[in-house]
Amino acid sequence: MRLFQNSALYPSYLVRLNQLAANTQSFAERRRLFLDDRFGASHVLKPVLDGLAEAFFTNGDDEVLQRRWAREQGMPGEPALEAILLAQIEHHATEVFYNLDPVRYPSAFVAKLPGCVKTALCWRVAPSAGADFSRYAAVLGNFPSILDMWRRQGCRAEPFFPAHDPVMDEYGHGERSIDISFVGGYSRHHRGRARTLEQVAQLAGSYNVVFCLDASRLTRLAESAIGRLLPLRQHRRPGAIAAIARPPVFGRDLYDLIGSSKIVLNGSIDLAGTDRGNMRCFEAMGCGAMLVSDAGRYPDGMQEGTTIATYDTPQQAVEVISRSLKNWSASAEIAARGRDQIRTVYSKDVQWRQFCDLVGCI
Repeated sequence: MRLFQNSALYPSYLVRLNQLAANTQSFAERRRLFLDDRFGASHVLKPVLDGLAEAFFTNGDDEVLQRRWAREQGMPGEPALEAILLAQIEHHATEVFYNLDPVRYPSAFVAKLPGCVKTALCWRVAPSAGADFSRYAAVLGNFPSILDMWRRQGCRAEPFFPAHDPVMDEYGHGERSIDISFVGGYSRHHRGRARTLEQVAQLAGSYNVVFCLDASRLTRLAESAIGRLLPLRQHRRPGAIAAIARPPVFGRDLYDLIGSSKIVLNGSIDLAGTDRGNMRCFEAMGCGAMLVSDAGRYPDGMQEGTTIATYDTPQQAVEVISRSLKNWSASAEIAARGRDQIRTVYSKDVQWRQFCDLVGCI
């Protein structure tokens, strides 16, 4: 199978990537540094991580990366990023195109794919008003309610899961000096999560609590000197959160943070309904921390009281965390069972076999 996987970057991660790749000159060097940093590696398929020649990977929204490829291949002028991506697919003689960025490259893009492409699949686990993915052979995701939504819109939708990144095994074997950590976004879409964060942040007086927050532009504006003169109070982070907030972390820095944490707090965004199992769950368990997450419908291997702990309300999150830290020996056993489950149930080998099965049956 000649596989082409396209992904995308968070704007805040792009700053880190540009620093890591500051001394690179070629497409291959920048891509190698990205893959080595493991950003989003739970979604990157095994042939890509293994460096197989028949598997091609790129971030189609990384203008620096893509323009390097275009120059190296002699593409004239300043082609659009879409044109570069199509040229890469044709140059690679792709048979299966797997797209993690379908909002940017929807059905209209699929209609332009060269004839060598036999199957086009995409991953999407969030509502996307107005987006058309109907030309993809299937939309993949691990939230059942979102898959049902795509089916109602006329798409084929199939369950598929993030996987345990083998590099996670390098982390979390020393002292876990951080009692509680949280890494994630903070914006108007995270109201429920924000209430939980505010409650847990108040534990900072008794425990080592680390919140690495990727604040939205509106939140950053609201907290700026100018923003404090504007009616934006509801977009500012509460004092308890702001007092311990650090910049976001990604890639291997994220693995290192989780590997240094006893408990990783997780909270779904308000758009997820009762479905649970976002990528942070896989990362937290994969690096051996105890996952404390909001109650809901979790995938196999994530079981309350056995491999994870859950809470229903912000106050209950505080109670679960406090109880877990006070009885850490039992909590550490839960974390260890969780790590074993992720390694086994969601290994890269299992993920790749499931992907091949999907391609074979479509």
